[in-house]
Amino acid sequence: MGSDVAFDLEAHRGGRALLPENTLPAFANALSMGVDTLELDVGVTADGEVIVSHERGLNPDLARGPDGTYITPPGTPFAKLRLDEVRTYDVGQIRPDSAYAKQFPDQRAVPGTRIPTLRELFALVRKSGNTRVRFNIETKIAPNHPDETLDPQAFVTKLLGLIETEKFSDRVMIQSFDWRTLQLVQQLAPKIPTVYLTLQRGSGQTVALDKATGWTAGFNPADHGGSLPRTIKAAGGVIWSPHFGDVTAALITEAHTLGLQVVVWTVNKRDDMARMIELGVDGIISDRPDLLREVTGEKGITLPAGTPVEP
Repeated sequence: MGSDVAFDLEAHRGGRALLPENTLPAFANALSMGVDTLELDVGVTADGEVIVSHERGLNPDLARGPDGTYITPPGTPFAKLRLDEVRTYDVGQIRPDSAYAKQFPDQRAVPGTRIPTLRELFALVRKSGNTRVRFNIETKIAPNHPDETLDPQAFVTKLLGLIETEKFSDRVMIQSFDWRTLQLVQQLAPKIPTVYLTLQRGSGQTVALDKATGWTAGFNPADHGGSLPRTIKAAGGVIWSPHFGDVTAALITEAHTLGLQVVVWTVNKRDDMARMIELGVDGIISDRPDLLREVTGEKGITLPAGTPVEP
């Protein structure tokens, strides 16, 4: 691959193997290091603030109350909490005895870190002076948990309104496993690229090749020759974002033939990163943006410049 090949190096949740996920310290670290895209997730509080969080509510593996103890599961949905209530929780250190902590043993704790708003993330990027970095924003909404978030229309309207007010419309992509939100983005803000997330394995499977699921907004791959790329193209997507274990060279070629880009998630091992690049993906989402920079650099891909900033 030549240095003229465009490639999207994305820091997953800001690079959660390194610093607490979806927090200003993590995003500042990614900006300082140099990434093409900050990947993040958003929800909406009871008082209408767009906040950055992977879960639809407080995460018992991350959130500690004012007394310093981790909350008990399942964790209150953000749709039932005001921003000032959300701010009382510390998410700067993973619960030490959790499976999550074992997954990221080298994550540096930053006690006292709060769940940020999307507005604060935009302000951090402005402060960094980085005029190029993009945002891949996932709507954390699930068709099987309608009581835990705003409805798709209200959620998307709130998110797009903030992006427009903050004047970042030309630097964002909206991604989701729940394709209903992507259909709404395409209607309400047709210039914003939509990223169709898919998972074809395990208990979290969101798509099937022989039927529509609750996640696919009525789109059925069986109507498109059993092809996910063709289904996403028909749905109006610009980018297909599959689990990296679900892609093959043939699928990537098919997607490219249709004019789709392929950005895989979540790739954290050197060998897997190299293999994905060799298969021809257009981007990689990783918890280890530092390692991804190494591998892409070795492949002759131009690395994005860092813009050092403090959170």
